[in-house]
Amino acid sequence: MAKNSQVIEREEVVIRFSGDSGDGMQLTGTLFSDTAALFGNDLSTFPDYPAEIRAPQGTVGGVSGFQIHLGHSEIDTPGDYADVLVAMNPAAVKANAKWVKPGGIIIFDKDNFTEKNIEKAGYISDPVIEEKLDSFNVIDAPISSMVKEALKNYGLDPKSVLRTKNMFALGMVYWLFDRKLKYTEQYFDKKFVKKPEIAEANKVALRAGYYYAETIEALNPVIKIEPAQIAKGTYRNICGNSATAWGFLAAAEKAGLKVFIGSYPITPATGILEEMATRKDLGVKSFQAEDEIAGICAALGASFAGNLAITSTSGPGMALKSEAIGLAVMTELPIVIVNVQRAGPSTGLPTKTEQADLMQALYGRNGECPVVVIAASTPSDCFHFAFEAARIALEHMTPVLLLTDSYLANGTEPWKIPKMKDLPKISPPFADKKDIPFLPYKRDCDTLARSWAIPGTPGLEHRIGGLEKTLKGTVSYIPENHEMMTKFRADKVAKVADKIPDLQVYGKNSGDLLVVGWGGSRGYLTTAVRELQSEGHKVSLANFNYINPMPKNVNEVLSKFKNIVVAELNMGQFADYLRIKYPDFKYKQINKVQGVPFTIKEIKDNCINILEGK
Repeated sequence: MAKNSQVIEREEVVIRFSGDSGDGMQLTGTLFSDTAALFGNDLSTFPDYPAEIRAPQGTVGGVSGFQIHLGHSEIDTPGDYADVLVAMNPAAVKANAKWVKPGGIIIFDKDNFTEKNIEKAGYISDPVIEEKLDSFNVIDAPISSMVKEALKNYGLDPKSVLRTKNMFALGMVYWLFDRKLKYTEQYFDKKFVKKPEIAEANKVALRAGYYYAETIEALNPVIKIEPAQIAKGTYRNICGNSATAWGFLAAAEKAGLKVFIGSYPITPATGILEEMATRKDLGVKSFQAEDEIAGICAALGASFAGNLAITSTSGPGMALKSEAIGLAVMTELPIVIVNVQRAGPSTGLPTKTEQADLMQALYGRNGECPVVVIAASTPSDCFHFAFEAARIALEHMTPVLLLTDSYLANGTEPWKIPKMKDLPKISPPFADKKDIPFLPYKRDCDTLARSWAIPGTPGLEHRIGGLEKTLKGTVSYIPENHEMMTKFRADKVAKVADKIPDLQVYGKNSGDLLVVGWGGSRGYLTTAVRELQSEGHKVSLANFNYINPMPKNVNEVLSKFKNIVVAELNMGQFADYLRIKYPDFKYKQINKVQGVPFTIKEIKDNCINILEGK
């Protein structure tokens, strides 16, 4: 940092990197967030991918973005509006101009603002004029030209040179926020260990951007954000998909089992399969199936053989897996089905987020087919709820559906790595020789779970399959037996409520308004409620992670508030579910179905309207 630079301190800041799919914005954002995490800031990120695999270059549909919210205090969301926007082309300005705070900084590569690219983005002549950006601090940097000049003597082809322009932009942002370059330079050395010339080219571009920013007065003053006050421990920056995979690995270890995942690649769930496939050292068996049905059926076979069985998918894959989930319910075998929700129906917006698979998770099967449904709330707590899903599945001998979403799957935040000794033991109800003569559907008095008999164990032979069974495991068409077994399966799921925590309220236990959410919207709801509370409103929050069964104290929590509003990224599925389960209360709704999360302002404005009787 230059000696004559002014420095201002900020509590928090939001930065958005945006450009074409090939501009490396995801990597740029990831490197900045890793540096911020190593510095000690709390943070939350939101990658935003094009919905098409090969969207037309230079168009708004092809824009890829990465938003980072970092701060000195607790950060719960990736932020609403950006303080700084890095836009590598006109389409990035078109897609993001409305998401920049008034007076914010916009850095763009003016070399890419050609007549052709301006037209592709839907502008007539000048994006700055057409977007009315005069009140913003607009930095039109010749990024492409400057990386060409900086690397002219390095012997790289023109395409390789231009691939480093994202590092030039990153260098500018590093200077603006007084960040060290060494962590990113170490990344280059590790990433390109066999291509040192590429590592060096990226370092040169990074430093060139840093020193260019130092020379221009428009990026003065420097913005400084002190480290957050966080609990001592070992941390890493983690995304939801990786946290989910690690949760299953931890659960398998605590249960003393091998883990098997059978999945078909599908956006945005593929990262779970990829992460687990790398852990053969921990005994993981991974199977990339030819389709969704094969994935879950292979996993169910692994469960029958005594493994912790996982299958991962998104909404369309859930539809294909529904019959096999019914088979898992009928056979009463433990399996975890992860649904990383995305915007639908059908292919919909495959890279965008939504919470619209709730009814599918609860009821999307034939017959009376109850399963446990739980939902994660943040990228890092995907670890906890993956562990919890596995615990419930194994100890209660039942399928468990774990709901995450695209925002959680790809977003990142600092995660304090737990110690294995601090995680609870998992005790599957294995059958053994003392159970001979073996009754495969004899149930534990506490959980109603049947015993888990491993194939090949002498004396524990039994029939298994999709037809209704008796206590002894024989096929039965007796009407009364079918009704009895159906009630047993439902009661077994209901009894899981005895083993889950009460619903917690953020704020006071009574008041004028209770904001209700579930799963991945918790961060936005928490921030909005916290701001409303600071403004003097009697508002609290209850965010659900256990959906079926629900915690036992839900009726008590709901009864203590004058108004209840349910906020979710769908047309009102959880609100309708609450109307079924707790019909004595009236539920107002805040809904959004745009493929993007809530903004804090949307939630606050709706809450204030309710409080004012509008």
